[in-house]
Amino acid sequence: MYYNDNTIVYFDGNFQKAREASVDLYGQSLHYGYAVFEGIRAYATAKGTRIFKAKEHYDRLRFSASVMGIPFAYSTEELTRITYDLLDRNGFSDAYIRPIVLCTPNMSLTKGKQSQLAITAWEWTNGYLSNQMRIMTSGYRRPNPSGFKVAAKVSGHYVNSILACQEAKDAGYDEALLLDIHGNVAEGPGANVFYERDNVLYTPATGNILPGITRATVIELCSELNITVVEQQFKPEAMRGSDSGFYCGTAAEVVALESMDDVPFTIPWEESLGYQLQQAYKAKVLEMEYAAAIKEA
Repeated sequence: MYYNDNTIVYFDGNFQKAREASVDLYGQSLHYGYAVFEGIRAYATAKGTRIFKAKEHYDRLRFSASVMGIPFAYSTEELTRITYDLLDRNGFSDAYIRPIVLCTPNMSLTKGKQSQLAITAWEWTNGYLSNQMRIMTSGYRRPNPSGFKVAAKVSGHYVNSILACQEAKDAGYDEALLLDIHGNVAEGPGANVFYERDNVLYTPATGNILPGITRATVIELCSELNITVVEQQFKPEAMRGSDSGFYCGTAAEVVALESMDDVPFTIPWEESLGYQLQQAYKAKVLEMEYAAAIKEA
């Protein structure tokens, strides 16, 4: 579903066929989850193919590598240029892009000696916008920030996400909601969370979450639309049964929540602040006027 015989990837300094690329079985990333990555979207706009917030994503990739002690010499400008080249070679416009920085063979628990960059992409159209997800508070907690670099996007961190997501799906829900080590709402397995009460949006403060680029974009849009947003710690009881809620992330964009722990959100999605932001986000990534995005929806 991600590639075929003709798919091109960028790996270790070269463009090559996806089926011909290979990693070393003794690689430190494979054995210990010691790798950093990004999820990035490209969109077909009236002005051509555009990678949304390439600078922010690649700046964060370089930050993640740095704080994890992984040597990585690419500049943000180089990474952006390579990615546009990759999209062109594959004929992609609407696409999901996955750069990952892998460590070479090292069986010791020490920082990486060398790294390899892989950038893959596949066609992607968002299938979440019409959904309203049923979420449950997970029995799993986000990692202690004293034990992990939680602001970095590290491969190994996502084992926690897989456990929480599968727990929710096994219980009949669409997705999980994770708390932090203090019992405050943190985030979804792969998305940040907002809820609305009395025309104000609330979202967890940074410190125990991955501060998402989509989250930052939503906060920017709130400023543009004169929507009050409060970043603070809060317990799940504050969110459960509130007016509305939504997840946001690169893949999901802005996706409505129907209920939390079987308690419905109380106002129709189309009347919520989240709906306004969903349409404004669509307009931003497609480089459209906000009014045109609402008309299309």
